[in-house]
Order: sequence, then C-alpha cells, then structure tokens
Amino acid sequence: MAAERQVKLFRNGRNQAVRIPKEFELPGTKAIMRREGLRLVIEPVQKPSLLEFLATLEPVEEEFPEIDDPPPEPVEI
Repeated sequence: MAAERQVKLFRNGRNQAVRIPKEFELPGTKAIMRREGLRLVIEPVQKPSLLEFLATLEPVEEEFPEIDDPPPEPVEI
C-alpha cells in the first residue's frame, strides 16, 4: 500500500473536497476529521467497545424478586 499520494482538491458547493483513492478508503460511512497544525487527519468512526457502552449506562436501582431455584431432578442415563 502506498504511504502517500498526491490528490486534487475540488469544490462541492460551498465545501472543499478531496477524492479518497481506493488504497486509502476508510471502512464505514462516517469519519472524524481534525486539524493538527497544517495537517488534516481523517479517521474512521469506530463503534464503542462493549465495556465503553456499558460504562455509559445508569445503574439499576430496583430490587430483583427472589426466584425459586429447586435442585435438578435426577436423570437415569
């Protein structure tokens, strides 16, 4: 995979745009763009991990009812 490639900038309405060459395509349909000095950095939006998602949930305050849990009945094999 090429480390860099010269691309052309163009106008799309009032926005400046650039075509992303196939070898630089990002997964998904959304990306994050930020400026670092004169550089523009574009990264794919990653889905949060399960732990990150669970950390956003509020704790459950309700009491859970007792559940009758008898031992299993013996089975002959």
